[in-house]
Amino acid sequence: MQEYCHRCGGELSGDTHFCPHCGAPQLTLSLEQQSVEAGGERPDGVATAASTSAVPPPMPRSIDWRVAIRYAVIVAAVGAMLSLAAVRVDVLSLPSLLWLVSASMITLGLYQKRLPAARIDAGIGARIGVVVGLCLALGLAISMTGWGLIERYALHGMGSFDAQMMTQMAQAQQQLQQRAAAQKTPVPPELMALIRSSEFRAATMLVGYAMLAAALTVVSAVGGAFGGLLRTKRPLTR
Repeated sequence: MQEYCHRCGGELSGDTHFCPHCGAPQLTLSLEQQSVEAGGERPDGVATAASTSAVPPPMPRSIDWRVAIRYAVIVAAVGAMLSLAAVRVDVLSLPSLLWLVSASMITLGLYQKRLPAARIDAGIGARIGVVVGLCLALGLAISMTGWGLIERYALHGMGSFDAQMMTQMAQAQQQLQQRAAAQKTPVPPELMALIRSSEFRAATMLVGYAMLAAALTVVSAVGGAFGGLLRTKRPLTR
C-alpha cells in the first residue's frame, strides 16, 4: 500500500521514518496497535471500546471549579453574615471566628459530598482554600462596607467609630513627635497635616483590611491543605 506524508502529501518510499521531501517525521503503528484500533481484542484477551461498543470514561478533572466556587461563595456568605451579626451580638464572636477559620474545611466537606469520586489531596485542598479565602475577604468587604453606609447615613451611629479613629490618629501623632524630639529633628507640618486628613484615615483602614484579607487567605489555604490531607483516599492494604 502506497503511503503519503501527512504534512506535504509526498509519496514515501520504503520503510522510512522521515519524509524525503519535507523532512517531517512519520509515525508508524505496529500490527498489534492496528488491530486494537480496528476494534478487535488485545493479545491478552482484553476487549477494547470498539469491540464492546462501550464509551471509555472521561479523564477525571483535578478540581471541578464550578462546584468548588459555588460552595466557596455560600460558605463565605454565611461567614460574612456571622461576622456582621457579631458586631452587634457579642455572643456570636466566637462562632464567627470558628467559621472563618474552618471555612475551607467546610467547603471541602460540601465539595466531597457533592462529588464523592472527586480526587482530593493536600494540593487540591490548598487551592480550594485560597479561593475560599478570597471569597471570604470579598464577602467581608461587601458586608462591612454596606453596613457602614447604613450605620452612618441612615442610623447615624458611627460616632464611636469616628472617636476611636481620632484617638488612634492622635496617638500616632504623639509617637511621631516623641521620635522627632528624641532625634532632634522637627516634624514637617505637611506630614502632620497628612496624618490629620481623612485620606490618611481611609488609607490606614485599607491597609488594615488588606492585611486581614491576606491573613484570611493564608489561614484558608493552610486549613484547606490540612483538610485535603485528611480526606485523601489511600489504597487499602491487605
